[in-house]
Order: sequence, then structure tokens, then C-alpha cells
Amino acid sequence: MKKFFVSVISALFWVVGTQAQTTQPFRLHSHNDYLQEVPFWAAYSAGASSIEVDVILHRRELMVAHEPESMDSKRTLESLYLDPITEGLENGVISTINFHLLVDLKTAAEPTLEVLMERMKQYSPILFGDTNPNGLKLIISGNRPKPETYSQYPEWMFFDYQSETLNSELPWDKIAMVSLNFRQFSVWNGKGRMVEEERKRVEEFIDLVHSFDKPVRFWASPDSKSAWKAFYEMGEDFINTDRPVQAAEYLGKLNENIYQNTAFHSIYQPTFEWDGADVPVKNVILLIGDGNGLAQLSAGLFSHKNELNVTQLKNIGLIKTQAADDFTTDSAAGATAFATGHKTNNRAIGVDPKGKVLPTLPEFLDSLGFQNGIITTDQLTGATPASFYAHHSERDASEQIAKFLAKSPLDLVIGGGERAFRAEKKNLTDAGFTLVEGLKPIKTDRLGYFAAEGALPKKLEGRGDFLVESTLFALEFFQGKGSPFFLMIESAFIDSGGHSNSTSTLISEMLDFDALLGEVIRFADENPGTLVLITADHETGGVSIPQGDLASHRVELGFHSDDHTGILVPIIAYGSYSDRFRGVYENTEVFRKIVDLVRKE
Repeated sequence: MKKFFVSVISALFWVVGTQAQTTQPFRLHSHNDYLQEVPFWAAYSAGASSIEVDVILHRRELMVAHEPESMDSKRTLESLYLDPITEGLENGVISTINFHLLVDLKTAAEPTLEVLMERMKQYSPILFGDTNPNGLKLIISGNRPKPETYSQYPEWMFFDYQSETLNSELPWDKIAMVSLNFRQFSVWNGKGRMVEEERKRVEEFIDLVHSFDKPVRFWASPDSKSAWKAFYEMGEDFINTDRPVQAAEYLGKLNENIYQNTAFHSIYQPTFEWDGADVPVKNVILLIGDGNGLAQLSAGLFSHKNELNVTQLKNIGLIKTQAADDFTTDSAAGATAFATGHKTNNRAIGVDPKGKVLPTLPEFLDSLGFQNGIITTDQLTGATPASFYAHHSERDASEQIAKFLAKSPLDLVIGGGERAFRAEKKNLTDAGFTLVEGLKPIKTDRLGYFAAEGALPKKLEGRGDFLVESTLFALEFFQGKGSPFFLMIESAFIDSGGHSNSTSTLISEMLDFDALLGEVIRFADENPGTLVLITADHETGGVSIPQGDLASHRVELGFHSDDHTGILVPIIAYGSYSDRFRGVYENTEVFRKIVDLVRKE
């Protein structure tokens, strides 16, 4: 039986994602805990520090219910709480009592407490006292005796004080917390922001309670993410909730979900002299922020003094990203749509749904005398860069994908993934590639730079200004050729931030991407006939922005998913014919629009 008990409770902890035994910067009060599907254990598994149980004295039984009509003979204080706690301690499921029971008396205090003290004698080994300082405390709420009698009650019994009148004459040694109805201070419903005057009243009361070195709780308070965050920030000690598991999950990740930016880059002011002009397209620069949806762009904006390079631009459209075989695309199908103008199945690179080879944009442009290049922070065999030179039905077939590079029309490749190309280095050099160890000026027809064995580090892990430096090098390289060029640049790790639900990764990578955009826009101004396209293959994370602070550059992100979504992604254009990219259309249209504009001349 004990083995069965341990298995059931362990399974429960896995289901709710327990944080019970971790040190948390917040404490939860599981309000009306007995109404939970699994009383006590759900709250314990969520790490709740305070667990509320309503008690009615009925025929000398301590029934757990809010009113007599809802009583059930099987639901007693012992069966729902005291026995499970005792058994949990015996079986090792509970290693430390880091919570208390708040017993809300619904019947007269004195007779109910008389029975309670009698029943608690059998649980004395688990109760708080001088000989057991880590034992269980019961805090009496609801109907309570007069404060002047508190000292007459056992050492394991404490009381919940419920008045705004606080003074040094109160029996503070027996008062465990101060609780008040939140509606005494505010009518806030937990949506949006609390009125500042009301917030100040709440904070002043919290400070008053803390001046007596006691914790505070509000009941009848809003029970939402916005509310949990507000009460946490105001310093409420026991945050009242009917959803302890969800509250613990949200507050447990709050510090991860908030990012305060401290790295700022200069913002380039475009001249707009050639923006939208009917100037022959000589250069096409396609910048793909992998996973970079509207929320990601917004998060970067709000954390960067409310200003980005990308938000200086005027010609904006929205792209539908669905794959041929799935509502939600992956990077392979998304990039293939850009690179070939055709929808394909997820995981496929440069081939149609039946595996037929599709001509890529670099292959088409090569026939018109264009130079072609790709830059990525990912491996060069990654789905996005590979879609512009390879043809394979499986994105993870790195060794096979690598073999396409030497046969491709690419003249410049910069990125990670050297490991996958070890067997191909001779073929690359035979095909005219000069493989360099760093980005220094060099005269060569074709150039390859493997910057890492695998993918490059993330921005916060020390990648530095790789994207900007690589792009400036590439632009100088192509200008030295005196030919029109196509350059695809991928910022790969915005996507990683979405997958890992990492606010810091997502925003820092998005800002690194934006720093690059300033240099590219500057190049377009100085080189008429350049078309700049800024877009994404898909959105990742189902990101929302519930809160932030422009003054301190802080942004809180919420994540609906750890995968790609079908949300529309932006496309922002600058330079020659940039106005042709307004509107809402399929991702395949990007290829067709580029081809039409190049053919136009």
C-alpha cells in the first residue's frame, strides 16, 4: 500500500511539474484548497507555503466544507490533510514541512478549537513546538477567539489577524500572518494595471504589516497572471490563488521571462532617396530572422529605447507561411518557399513535395550574371542556408547536403558547420573556393569561411559582432567584383529563443539582427539599385508581450508554445521597388517578386 501511495504522489508531481522542494522567491496561498481536484497534494507539488482548509464542527467531527450543505462524511480535516501529511512524511514523499495549514473555522471558535486540540494529540509527532521547530503549524482563521486569549492555545497553533488596526500591543508572538479583503483597498479585477492611488494604499499596508515583521495576505483578490505579478512586485508574502499549479509555473519563470536590455546600438536614419524608386535592381539582400515574428520585433523595439533600425522603414507586408503538407511550416519548407517560389513539405530542402529538384534563386540569378552568397549564425548545412544551394528531402542529412555546395552557384559562404564539410574541402577548393581562417581582404573568385565546427555561439555567449562584421566583409567582397549580387543573411537564434522560451536569447538575438540592418540600409542608400528585404521563415514560440517598461527597457514575454506557429510574419522592404512588397501574400511570392523585378530590367 505504501509503495502504491508513493507511486501515485510521484506521478502527480510529474504531471504538475512540481517545484515543491525548490527555493522560490515567492510564496503561494492555496485558497479553498479542499476544492482542488487533489486537495493538499496539488498545492504541495506546486510549492504552496500556505494551504487553506475550511472546517465545520459537525457532531464532533471536523468536516471540510464551506457550508453544511456541501459536507461529505469522507472529507474531514484528518482524511484530506493530516493523514496525507503524516503518511507523506513516513514514506519520504515529504522531506521537510515547508508549509502551514490555514484552518478557516466556519463554526464557533471555542467549541471547534476544543475538538481540534483533542484530535491533534494523535498528530503530535508532526506538530511544531520547542522540540520540533520544523513541525507543522496550524493558523486559525475565520471564527477566532479574542486576541487576548491566544497565548492559552498550544504552541503549534497560531492565528490569522484580520484588521487594518495594528499596534505593538497585539500578541504578535501568536499571530502568524495578517489577512485582509483586497476589496478594502481596490476594485482592480486583475486586468490591465491597478490605479496608482489604490496600488499605493496596498503597498503602504504591506509595509505596515512588515514593520511588525509579519507576512501579509489578501483574500478576494484577482487571480490572474497580471495579478500574481503585481502582488509579487508589491511584496505580498502569500499570494492568494485558486490555481496554485498555474501560479507557481508562471511566477517560477517570471525572472526568465523578463529581460532588461543594457546593450544598445546606433540607429541609422535612412535617406529614403531611392526607397520605392523605379531604379534597376542590381543587388538583392534578403535578411531572414529565423522565427522572428511581430512579437519578437516588438520585444526588441520596446527594450531598445522604443526605436530600431527596422522600424524606420515604411514598406511593410505580411507573409503566410504554411507548408505544402502542414499548417505550420518548419525552416526547411519556409526557406525553400523563399528560395524556389514553391511550397514543399516540412523537412524538404530545394525539392517539391515529390522530391523533384527545384531551381533556386541563386541558380536563376547566376544565369543573369549575379554573384551569390549566404551568411548564417547557424551551420551552413542548416535548413535555411541549405535551401539556397541544396536539393534534398531531409534537412538533417548534413553530409549529403554539404556535397551540393561545391556544385552550387554560390561565390561566398560564411557560417558555422565546418564539421560537416571536412570530407568536402577538396571538392570545394577544386571548385574554386578559397577557404579562409578569418575575414581579411583577399582576392579570390569564391570564398568560404567556416567560423565554427557547429553553429556559432549565441550573442549572450560571446559571438560578438559576427553578423555585422561578416556582412560588411561580404558587401566589400561583392563590390570588388563589380557585378550585381544576391546575399542571403540569416540570424538563426531568434528561433532558438522561441524554442527554449528564453526571453534573453530571443531579444538579444533580435537586437543583434537589427544592428546588422542599420549597416545594410546604409549600404542601400549609398548604392542605388539595391533592394533590401527583411523577413522571417516563420514565428516561433507563440510569443506575447503581457507587460514591459519602456523607461527601464524591460520586457516580459509570454510563450504559448515551444515550437513554430502559423502566425503571419512581417516582410519589410527598402530600396528599389520596395513598394512592391506591401500587402498580405504567400511566402512563395517573395521569390516571384524578386524574379519579376530582376527580369524587369
